Amino acid sequence: MSGERSTRPVVVTRAENADGPLSRELRSLGLEVLSWPAVSVTPTDSGALDAALSHLESFGWIVFASRHAVAAVLERKPQPPAQLRVAAVGRATALTLSQRGWPVHLTPEEANAAALIAAFAAQWRASDAGARVLYPASTRALPTIAAGLRELGAVVTQVEAYRTEAAALDVAECRAWIERGGLGAVTFASPSAVTELARALGEEDFARLLDHAPPVAIGHTTARELAARGRNATLAETATLHGLAVTTYRLLQQRA
Repeated sequence: MSGERSTRPVVVTRAENADGPLSRELRSLGLEVLSWPAVSVTPTDSGALDAALSHLESFGWIVFASRHAVAAVLERKPQPPAQLRVAAVGRATALTLSQRGWPVHLTPEEANAAALIAAFAAQWRASDAGARVLYPASTRALPTIAAGLRELGAVVTQVEAYRTEAAALDVAECRAWIERGGLGAVTFASPSAVTELARALGEEDFARLLDHAPPVAIGHTTARELAARGRNATLAETATLHGLAVTTYRLLQQRA
C-alpha cells in the first residue's frame, strides 16, 4: 500500500515518542509524521491497586480497557489466579495479555466500552449477580464500563492504575505549522488527546488546525469528543493503531 512519501505531514497526538507504534505504522505507508503528543501516561503509586491485587483471587473478573492498565497490573502480578476471568477492550489489549500468559475470556468485536458491556450482557445470567469485578483504570476513565457492569448486577471495584495527564507540547512550533498550513490530517487515539490538544492550542487555533487538516479518530468515543466540538471525524476502519494509520492514508489519497 505504501508509495511515494506524502509532502503533507500527519499529526500524531497520542502519548508516544517520535518512533512510537502509530508513527511507525504511518511511516510504513509512506507518510511523514509530526509528533504532537497532547497527553502523557505515567505510573501511579496506587495503594488502592496494590490492595486490590493483594487479594485478586477474590474477584471473578478483571477488566482491562488499555495496554497501560495491563502493564500496571502485570508489573505487580505477573500470574493470574486460576479461576480469574479476564475481559479486554480491543485486540491490541487482548494480544498484550496473551503474550504475557494471561488468558482472555471476553473481547468485544468493537474496541469500545459500550461493546464490552454488550458482550457481558449477552452472556450474563441471573446467577452472575453479585460477581466481583476489578477494573484497573486511568485517572480519566469514563464511567461507561463501571456503570454498565453495575447495571448488570456486578460489584465493581474501580482503582487507579495509571495517570493520563496533559503533555508539554511545543505550542509555538504547533502554531507555526497551523499558520503556514500544509498539514495532511490529525490523528486522535483517545478523547483525552482531543481535550488536551484543544486546551494547549486554544480553541481558535484548534479550530484553524482542523479547518485544514481533517481529524481521524480511532473509535466512536474519540469521535464523539470531536463532535462535541463541532467536528466530524473520519472513523478508523478498525479501532486499532493499524486501522487508524490505514484510514488516514486512504483519506489523504482521496484528498490528493
